[in-house]
Amino acid sequence: MSIPNTITLGRLLCAPLAVYLILAGELGWTFWLCMAAGASDALDGAIARMFRARTALGAYLDPIADKVLLVSVYVALGNVGQLPLWLVILVVFRDLMIVGAVLLAYTLKESLAMQPLGISKLNTAVQLVLPVAVLAPHGLDYTQPVFYGYDLVRLLVWLCTVTTVASGLAYLGRGRILFDRTGGLK
Repeated sequence: MSIPNTITLGRLLCAPLAVYLILAGELGWTFWLCMAAGASDALDGAIARMFRARTALGAYLDPIADKVLLVSVYVALGNVGQLPLWLVILVVFRDLMIVGAVLLAYTLKESLAMQPLGISKLNTAVQLVLPVAVLAPHGLDYTQPVFYGYDLVRLLVWLCTVTTVASGLAYLGRGRILFDRTGGLK
């Protein structure tokens, strides 16, 4: 277990704590937990690159930790009315679709490189920023953030929607290429 993988595992273990804090109404603490999780995501990647400590486990564990934490936070924030339920469903559906595709590829004995698409990286960034923007007023004791006169959370909800759909469609396209290459299910 390398240091980056240990940091990633810690981020993965933050998911149940984040859900508990949200459901208990401790949104200020959840804000700081999400900030720490975001910092740990940057830190584990930087350490892995700087010290050439990249591992196969880390290549799989890092996106799993990101997705488990994000999906957990989205579901909990949707449950307490802080995020629209339709967005929560969209985010969860996209991630389940990707996991299903990976399992299908594994079943078809196809190897998959764990390389996220550019739109997926943008989507992950937006998905990370949105709950932080929702939680920031609770953690920093100020009113809802505004961007050039517009409600920042509302803008991020729509940006998250667009990038989630675009990323999902891009992965569907990638999956179709794989499916066509294998000749489909026989």
